[in-house]
Amino acid sequence: MRACVIFNPAAQGDKAARFQTLLTALGRECAVRPTAAPGDARVLAAAAVREGFEDVIAAGGDGTINEVLNGIGDAPEGFERVRLGILPLGTVNVFALELGIPTALEAAWAVAREGRETRLDLGRAELTDARGPQRRYFAQMAGAGLDARAIERVSLPLKRKVGPLAYVWAGLQALCEHQPLIEARGDGHTATGQLVLVGNGRLYGGRFEVFPDADLRDGRLDVCVFPRADWLGLARCGLPLLVQQRVPESAVRRFRAREVRLECAGGETAAFEVDGEWAGRTPVTFAVEPQRLRVRVP
Repeated sequence: MRACVIFNPAAQGDKAARFQTLLTALGRECAVRPTAAPGDARVLAAAAVREGFEDVIAAGGDGTINEVLNGIGDAPEGFERVRLGILPLGTVNVFALELGIPTALEAAWAVAREGRETRLDLGRAELTDARGPQRRYFAQMAGAGLDARAIERVSLPLKRKVGPLAYVWAGLQALCEHQPLIEARGDGHTATGQLVLVGNGRLYGGRFEVFPDADLRDGRLDVCVFPRADWLGLARCGLPLLVQQRVPESAVRRFRAREVRLECAGGETAAFEVDGEWAGRTPVTFAVEPQRLRVRVP
């Protein structure tokens, strides 16, 4: 196996520390390339495709996975030429949970090296900003409104100290701000709310099953619209989400679509994110590329 491991040295936790001790051994089996700054994993992944590696392994959190995914997409025919492997080392590893990749480092490494190949749907975000037309791929989910604004507000030093609690603090700050209304349109459906989540997989933010009917191979995105993303909306959804790990159906509107467009009325914009990483502001179009992603799974 010609494999390239793209490693985020800033990944937090005991697993990341143990991974450091394996680097010497891994260097005998494959190329190991650490990142030094945000965006490096994307550049390194694109280079790995061009250099002919057959497997590109993302070692880090969902942010590292997303960067590697986009780097593969930047290379000509990248998704056809390489498989994605995952070593879940970061603060949050929702995509690894979705795929059933083991949390134990050695077991996860065995999957990344020798797991079976499967093909999954690939999400795509398209927007136009000051740089011109932009494209951003995502594996698990995307969203616009409160959650993306919280991600935009997250303090990186605080995240390094307290992990996921940094998102809670940023979310509480975002709740105190004005929440623009976002209209979601797709495949003949329309729904409006202050928070829109778009799922390729079932899980959101860890083990919360926000998209219970989502399927990574069905060629559809699952859209979940929260009419209110304020203190009242949080009170209505928060307890059932924590206790049952699911959103109360009476509090949301749902539809499924191959493509969904998000826009705000009155010239307003809302922040949006992909795979838990801030990605820009609306308007944005999310679409799905059926079974485009090759990935190693147990």
